[in-house]
Amino acid sequence: MEKVLKLASENGILIFSKSTCCLCYAVQILFKELRVNPRIYEVDHDPEGKEIEKALTRMGCGGPLPAVFVGGKLVGSTNEVMSLHLSGSLTPLLRQYQPN
Repeated sequence: MEKVLKLASENGILIFSKSTCCLCYAVQILFKELRVNPRIYEVDHDPEGKEIEKALTRMGCGGPLPAVFVGGKLVGSTNEVMSLHLSGSLTPLLRQYQPN
């Protein structure tokens, strides 16, 4: 869990992802369309990837990857991100990370 918290605190927007996950890709594209450049951390490229996934579950990430952090705080997985986007609440969260 320490590695997850460290990465989240060091990056404004962080997406824990898997390179073969279509939902991860969809969230990444959404963020690019919203004009932010998140740090993408591919857990399947990390030997500790399974431990990272377990830590994300313990932290409350309600689904499989992706796990999205904004400003060091866990936003959630695809369902939470898409719900925020559809309600109009995601863009204000990302505003400080968008270019002027």
